[in-house]
Amino acid sequence: MVYLDHNASVPMTAAVIDAMTAAAWQGGNPSSVHDYGRRVRARIETARKEVAAMVGAAASQVVFTSGATEANAMALRACGRGHVLVSATEHVSVLDAHSGSIRIPVEADGVVLPSAVRAALTAEDVDAGDAVVSVMLANNETGVIQPVAEIAAVVRELGALMHCDAVQAPGRVPVDMAALGVDMMTVSAHKIGGPAGIGALILRDASLLRPDTKGGGQEKGLRGGTENVTGIAGFGAAAKSTRDVDGVDAIARRRDRIEARVKQEVPDAVVFGANVARLANTSCIAIPGIGAETQVMALDLAGYAVSAGSACSSGKVKTSHVLLAMGVDDDLARCAIRISLGPDTGDDDVDGFVAAWTDLIHRLRRSAA
Repeated sequence: MVYLDHNASVPMTAAVIDAMTAAAWQGGNPSSVHDYGRRVRARIETARKEVAAMVGAAASQVVFTSGATEANAMALRACGRGHVLVSATEHVSVLDAHSGSIRIPVEADGVVLPSAVRAALTAEDVDAGDAVVSVMLANNETGVIQPVAEIAAVVRELGALMHCDAVQAPGRVPVDMAALGVDMMTVSAHKIGGPAGIGALILRDASLLRPDTKGGGQEKGLRGGTENVTGIAGFGAAAKSTRDVDGVDAIARRRDRIEARVKQEVPDAVVFGANVARLANTSCIAIPGIGAETQVMALDLAGYAVSAGSACSSGKVKTSHVLLAMGVDDDLARCAIRISLGPDTGDDDVDGFVAAWTDLIHRLRRSAA
């Protein structure tokens, strides 16, 4: 099986597994004051430094969570702002974090314009000084990269807070929280080769949030409960590996190779976000008239793992809200699949996938004729 679904989850590396195994064998509670506790605490703080370095932040700014979903909810609910504004192409964990959130529209290519954010913050029924804005750094379905620094400048000017879901970015594009100018940033371990079930919310200032889970005083008093030491250790090891981005150009060439060959074989194929900056590993392509679920299942049988939109807990294929927000027709949106490459994806994997995919498309179209 060739794995082409790295935006859903990146397989753990040997270094991550080793770090988690060592932490599991060590034992001890990080809140204990004896030697066992101090050594476990040291593991957590070493990992905290690695996660902070991954996004150009200080270790004191990192708050560990159970994952990106919790971090996103914490950012938008615990900041105490009365108005929550989110881009229409955010991950569902952001869209659903606050029941009264206001959607900021995107352009046809999936880009959020700073002018659209300004218009939303200055609307008659919005108090910018009591608002938080959330715009992701890179989209999980299309790979489209947002102008977060420019948006954050508008948000600061108008007195609102800025949150950024940066889950898909580390290891694929440079991430510098200070340069982006955001107040809060979400990251996740399993998107960079770490374990699932551990993430972090990185804060410009811990005073931005009210305590989310009381009891125990852990994580600066914002999230009580004994820390997930093995998960945090794995997160730290995975974060350290993101410093090496030498293979990104090769990944981009393979992505472009897929798109060019598919367009050659299937001229009416549609590549979303192709004309704007995207993650090097991500391609979202629709084949008109062939449902995404059919494609995903057939490719799975052929030995290739891809997805339709983002992974969801039910495992069902749903029409992409991202594509619908971009103005894509519902029928075409239902035909889109996402291919997301990894550092171990080779030329043979790409060539085999394209051959299997185009053969499938031709067979299905012949049978429907």
